[in-house]
Amino acid sequence: MPVKLIANALLFQAGWFACVLGGTSVWLLVPLAALIVHFTWISSWAAEGKLVVSVMLAGAALDSFLLQMGVFQFTGEPLLAPLWLVLLWAMLGTTLNHCLAWSAKPLWMACVLGAIAGPFSYFAGAALAEVRLPLGTQLSAVILAICWAIMYPLLHGFAHLYREQFRLRQLSLHKH
Repeated sequence: MPVKLIANALLFQAGWFACVLGGTSVWLLVPLAALIVHFTWISSWAAEGKLVVSVMLAGAALDSFLLQMGVFQFTGEPLLAPLWLVLLWAMLGTTLNHCLAWSAKPLWMACVLGAIAGPFSYFAGAALAEVRLPLGTQLSAVILAICWAIMYPLLHGFAHLYREQFRLRQLSLHKH
């Protein structure tokens, strides 16, 4: 496995743990540092900036919706997804063209992986970050599985779209 794929996976995991365990503390500098490393060594802002921002915004919207619907509750009862959770989405955006690129096709695999890994990640994060699941484990798992069975392939669709846009832009630059 190429070094950059391993680094991408390790940066994601370091960012995930720092966000979940660090909450609103100085530990949020870890995912920010991971994003800087990603855009300077693994990829570039030109190639993946739109993707990471799109994933971050889509994820923040989904989690804010789930928060408002009572699927989970955070300490302090914010109205929108907390910053640490938004940063987790940005970190996920860095993996779609790299260490998780294999999970995009076939589409059914992205749906199944999303339905399994999405809730698992939320439950692990909830246990570590003192996030409450007021609807209970089973109903929360079903809701999250449905959301992630839709969201994960959608995020891979963003990755494909932006990758193609970047490729076409590069071809256009080389012609001139």
